[in-house]
Amino acid sequence: MTKKTKMTLVRVLFARLTRPLTMPYWWQDVLLMAPRVVCGYWLTSNFGAAKFGLPWSPPENNLGFFEVAFWFPNDVAAYGGVFALCPALFAWMGAFSEGVGGLLLVLGLQTRIASFLIACTMIVAAFIQHGGETLWNMLPAMAFLFVALFNMVLGSGRFGLDYLLTAKKSSDEKL
Repeated sequence: MTKKTKMTLVRVLFARLTRPLTMPYWWQDVLLMAPRVVCGYWLTSNFGAAKFGLPWSPPENNLGFFEVAFWFPNDVAAYGGVFALCPALFAWMGAFSEGVGGLLLVLGLQTRIASFLIACTMIVAAFIQHGGETLWNMLPAMAFLFVALFNMVLGSGRFGLDYLLTAKKSSDEKL
């Protein structure tokens, strides 16, 4: 396989990951957009901003840009197993997926990739962090997990930047 063929294959794969599915009518895409935007907003503004340095992080958290809260790696290390080997790395990855991944969901940019990262984080949150607790404590993480899984399949729909960047304009599209 030549270098040019490999690059073409990578571009095709990336385009398929980015191009969202669209529903037959625009109002169906609006209904599918609502959970993506709401959950993305909550992830980036509440959960991610509390443990990851973003411009909208609370000033009292005293976090630098892309800095993880001092307490978060200790919480991650308490999960044991592989998380105890590199708690700072896993804390950074989890906080990044919530803070930046939530922002990407709101914008509908690289929705499938962001949803995959969020799904991985929410699996850990639901079944490892809250694994021994009641179902009620697991529900927020499970709700974010289901929204992430849903968006991994569909992408952003027609109301996201992915659609604007990849859509082929056709005259037969139903509005």
